[in-house]
Amino acid sequence: MSDRQVLEPTAEHPITVEPTGEHVTVLVNGVTVAETDRALTLQEASYPAVQYIPLDDVDAERLRPSDTQTYCPFKGEAGYYHFVDAGGYTVEDVVWTYPQPYPAVGQIAGHVAFYPDKAEIVVGQQA
Repeated sequence: MSDRQVLEPTAEHPITVEPTGEHVTVLVNGVTVAETDRALTLQEASYPAVQYIPLDDVDAERLRPSDTQTYCPFKGEAGYYHFVDAGGYTVEDVVWTYPQPYPAVGQIAGHVAFYPDKAEIVVGQQA
């Protein structure tokens, strides 16, 4: 049994998960690694909104599991992936995912998010 604190979203720390409703494209090092019309926008408190992309809409051949793990008391245990292009160039920990998110954000199960400082995330138009 984990002794980690589990927190629920509140009025002081709201978290919403809604369909993005627009086309989302993600590029890493100039390579398109994800395209979807099924993205979810997670808005947590005053943090920037995050696009969660269905794993089915990501080029999983370019992702390699990372040993990195983090914990969020609102979302759960996160795992990470590196991006590797055809030439072997690697961007470390470019993607994170919550394989078993807490119920308050359960919609993000099966989705991944990309760090905006490591990937280009285009919302609303074709890249």
